[in-house]
Amino acid sequence: MNLLQGKTALITGASKGIGRAIALRYAQEGANVAFTYLSSVEKGQALETELEALGIKAKGYRSDASDYKAAEELINSVLADFGTLDILVNNAGITQDGLLMRMSEEQWDNVIRVNLKSVFNLTKAATRPFMKQKSGSIINLTSVVGIRGNAGQANYAASKAGIIGFTKSVALELGSRSIRSNAIAPGFIETEMTHELGNKEEWLNNIPLKRGGAAEEVADSAVFLGSDMSKYITGQVLQVDGGMLT
Repeated sequence: MNLLQGKTALITGASKGIGRAIALRYAQEGANVAFTYLSSVEKGQALETELEALGIKAKGYRSDASDYKAAEELINSVLADFGTLDILVNNAGITQDGLLMRMSEEQWDNVIRVNLKSVFNLTKAATRPFMKQKSGSIINLTSVVGIRGNAGQANYAASKAGIIGFTKSVALELGSRSIRSNAIAPGFIETEMTHELGNKEEWLNNIPLKRGGAAEEVADSAVFLGSDMSKYITGQVLQVDGGMLT
């Protein structure tokens, strides 16, 4: 359908899981795709080749979104290599689960830094070019855990709840420049991360659709929020959760 034809998107943490699915869907819809990876070098290089085979311009950058200076350098590199930036997808994230009584300061700091600070870093760095062109779509990946909380994930829930507040504040600040800011809250999505959960059946039983979601289904919502079909939507959190929080 070429819903993103002519647009350039930057997707963080795209070497696997939901980020990878978004990168592929964006390329299928005609977008040029810049993306980041950090530890998964081989997967990042393979994705770049796969995206280019779809007939669009693609480039992977080994970059740490949680590093403020690196985020600025990344945005400058994307603008230099692609000439423009239209969509920013803040997807990079980690989990370091544990009950609060046993959670270390390091576990708390790591998750907040990677999940929440990275969203601030990239969004701030992209704000100037977005304001200059008076357009842009910011899409932040949060989680249903950021809405309802989850035992054993106080750090992760706090980071994802913070993303929601940040998303809405940015929508209010930048809306007058036709810059949109929205969030996607996935539920139980079948990825490498959820495969490690020990209570999978308990999660599935609480989902009205009685199944886990696919990364591609989250990617479809990212296409919608990145495209002109959602040009009058900002400050919203789109739950892709099979009805889990209904």
